[in-house]
Amino acid sequence: MNERHRIFGLELSPYSVKVRSYFRYKAIRHQWIVRSGEVQSEFAKYAKLPLVPLVVSPSGEAIQDSTPIIEAYEATFPEPSIHPREPLARFVSVLLEEFGDEWGNKWMFHYRWAREVDQLSAAGRIARASAPRVTEEQHAALTASIRERMIGRVWFVGSSPETAPQIEDSFHETVDLLDAHLATRPYLFGARPAFADFGLWGQIYNAWTDPTPGAWLEGRAGNVLAWVQRMLFPRAEGDFEPWADLASTLTPLLERQVGRLFLPWSVANAAAIDSGAEEFTVELAGKKWTQKPQKYHAKSLAALRARYGAAKEAALDALLAKTGCLAALRG
Repeated sequence: MNERHRIFGLELSPYSVKVRSYFRYKAIRHQWIVRSGEVQSEFAKYAKLPLVPLVVSPSGEAIQDSTPIIEAYEATFPEPSIHPREPLARFVSVLLEEFGDEWGNKWMFHYRWAREVDQLSAAGRIARASAPRVTEEQHAALTASIRERMIGRVWFVGSSPETAPQIEDSFHETVDLLDAHLATRPYLFGARPAFADFGLWGQIYNAWTDPTPGAWLEGRAGNVLAWVQRMLFPRAEGDFEPWADLASTLTPLLERQVGRLFLPWSVANAAAIDSGAEEFTVELAGKKWTQKPQKYHAKSLAALRARYGAAKEAALDALLAKTGCLAALRG
């Protein structure tokens, strides 16, 4: 029996590298398997959906979706924990992990497929990973096919000519806020990575590999870049900080990005799914945002609300009210 866990993934998948980073942090013996045509039959044996990451345990148990993967393995490999002991900090980490997965993916996906230089870079790398042994002519044809297909899917994250400035402004502001926060600590919640680090990092790391956002990060955000590199092989360098020490630089992120953009979008998206609407429009920070609803996120919003219900306390409610997050989480 193979004693290693197997991670089927792609370097250009933020959710795949998120799981790989977690496994590295926990020192869980694993094999990183690039999903390609060469391993498709093995992938298909275990996958319920044609999506990465897929993790297969030594006993043959399979699980997909990065957040459930990490939650399942955290129960088996609890140390070093990725959850701060302080309840308020713990929930903020959970909230930021969700923000990274669902809102941060808009930054990454938009930048990757909005401009020709990024489209060509990403499509070529995906083609090479998916079919590493083809001829140059076949590689060019596959690159063109991937590019055409993915450009046609930007609507999925809400990217459009109208929302592009909002997405890019959100990325820029988030990175600026993170850069200030990371100036005095190696990870988001102190001297070891938290749940939030893995969710946000996967998106920003992938954006860094693309020409346009990568150049912007290289020229502006030295502390974020150091964190991006650190999270490739994260390790505990100490303990989590108390929320009192984190609040001054993380609260603006909660207020300006989570409370003003992500959670209002989440609530409008869930309402659109409940009503069966094919499209919805919501005002985010004074600007209109229109897109087709994302079905999966309605489920993750429900899970986030359940976590809030289990965690709520006076100090947490006060912070969430201050940052405009409370009403959305109460549902």
